[in-house]
Amino acid sequence: MPRRRLSRRGAATAELVMVLPVLVAVTIGLVWLLAVGAAQVRAVDAARETARALARGDDRAEAVDRGVSVGPRGTSVAVETDGDRVVAVAEASVRGPGGLFGFLPAVTVHARAVAAAEEEAAP
Repeated sequence: MPRRRLSRRGAATAELVMVLPVLVAVTIGLVWLLAVGAAQVRAVDAARETARALARGDDRAEAVDRGVSVGPRGTSVAVETDGDRVVAVAEASVRGPGGLFGFLPAVTVHARAVAAAEEEAAP
């Protein structure tokens, strides 16, 4: 009885078709992680910028507006004064890229900055 030899033709293509969606999903996930990292850095900048401006004696509303403009979209900045220290906390939510991860909850980034209030120089 002769043996039939199975053809391996097209096996690589079939394997690629099976793996390609996973590779695309992993790539998009990595891009999302980079976006979250960049948003975290911008939140730190927003908190630091706000705390620094308040420590210099700038107007509170202007300092908060500056922090909101520096942070990622949707940033909120809260400020409190603790004796001679100014504390600014920035918070923002980061959604998935292109709506592809819409089923997942948004990632919230937080940052806190503390600055010592500068003393005004005597004239």
